[in-house]
Amino acid sequence: MNLRLTLRIQGGLLLFLAAMLLVPVPVSVWYRDGAWLGFALSSVFTAGVGALLLRLFREPEELTVREGFGIVTIAWLLFATFGALPYVLSGTIRNPVGAFFEAMSGFSTTGSTVIENLAPVAQSVLLWRSMTQWLGGMGIIVLSLAILPLLGVGGMQLFEAEMPGPVKDRLRPRIQDTAKLLWGVYFLLTSAEVSALILGGVRPFEAVCHSLTTMATGGFSTRNGSIGELGGSYVHWIVTLFMFLAGVNFTLHYHALRGRPDRYFRSEELRFYLKVILGAVLCLFLLNFRAAADPLTNLRDAAFQTVSILTTTGFATADYELWPVAAQYLLICLMFLGGCAGSTGGGMKHLRVLLLLKHAFQTLSRLVHPRRVLVLKIDGKPVSGAVIESILGFFAFYIGLFVVASLCMAALGCDLLTAGGSVIACLSNIGPGLGTVGPTETFAHLPAAGHLLLSLCMLVGRLEVFTVLVLVLPSFWRR
Repeated sequence: MNLRLTLRIQGGLLLFLAAMLLVPVPVSVWYRDGAWLGFALSSVFTAGVGALLLRLFREPEELTVREGFGIVTIAWLLFATFGALPYVLSGTIRNPVGAFFEAMSGFSTTGSTVIENLAPVAQSVLLWRSMTQWLGGMGIIVLSLAILPLLGVGGMQLFEAEMPGPVKDRLRPRIQDTAKLLWGVYFLLTSAEVSALILGGVRPFEAVCHSLTTMATGGFSTRNGSIGELGGSYVHWIVTLFMFLAGVNFTLHYHALRGRPDRYFRSEELRFYLKVILGAVLCLFLLNFRAAADPLTNLRDAAFQTVSILTTTGFATADYELWPVAAQYLLICLMFLGGCAGSTGGGMKHLRVLLLLKHAFQTLSRLVHPRRVLVLKIDGKPVSGAVIESILGFFAFYIGLFVVASLCMAALGCDLLTAGGSVIACLSNIGPGLGTVGPTETFAHLPAAGHLLLSLCMLVGRLEVFTVLVLVLPSFWRR
């Protein structure tokens, strides 16, 4: 890997982060929360490091796929490191490891938190938490493709390394144009949710914060009780709708806005996504029917928690740890699935699961008809063997990482449910898990080693396993 080129691009990205760190400053001044100095100092320090890297490594060189993987992974680590500075300097989180965990949770759109009480937290810090998720939602690297030409390099390698899902869909021949279009759709949907929440009586500041984290499928809230404390049925259904939209492939939204809504109905993955949601909502509704006092509230909570967990947003309107064990088990299964490919959701992605199921049924069919020629297709198009091999490898690594990380968390003193629940919550970028890290608890009580391990799980999950794991190969570092 070309380390000089990698560090040069990190410098440009850090300058972008420094600019973003200034956004909460006027908010801090407006609310007089006293945190503006922490953001200003963080911005100056981040800009200084970024400018130094740009000055030291000035020669533009060709960007290869190898540098693409390295740049994406290192950028996420640097953003979490420098993005943690406001938490420490404002006094919100005094432990640097905890601040790093919070920042990584933000940029990876996980939503796990070590802040036990949000009530005294400065408004500008709450905005920064939401901003980290919104920036990480579509991908800081994709956003930065618009400025990469200024650094003298191309961007397709970064797009391939960062965009979620096994199949990428270019909307324009130039990757910078594709990135701008995706971010345009992202901004439009976020603005629509802000307007809808304000119409529902939500304060503008909280409407903005929750819209940023909804469209990012992140789950950070300004309230200790999450969405359950924010408003009534109207707010819950609005957030459910936009969580659902955030879990859909954004290229489908783009085509719909361009007058091609038929692309929604032609997407086999979207139909599978809808079937899973409707099936899970029906199951949760029936499992909670006896315990629920009101059928409409039961339906609303079942729909909200299904979409929240499935899209890996992690918002909560009810404490699902009080639900029947079968309902909790169903939610655990949904935690592995995630959103659609090309969405801001985490998890394994519905496209991978759908192709994996098709491959499994074809294998069974070949046992009965060994001479039959079967072609695996998605949306009527054949899928190459390389894609299937990639999905099988992803699934093996994903499950393997879950098992190993869960064992490590158990070795650190967590009970069985907390160990597994915390790992899948971070690996799938969901936020709340089960056990002592459920929807009404935080991750603050975990040891520092646990915070670092789970931060790594967030990074691996957000960058879809291969982007990070390829860096451990000795051959990756050889020229």
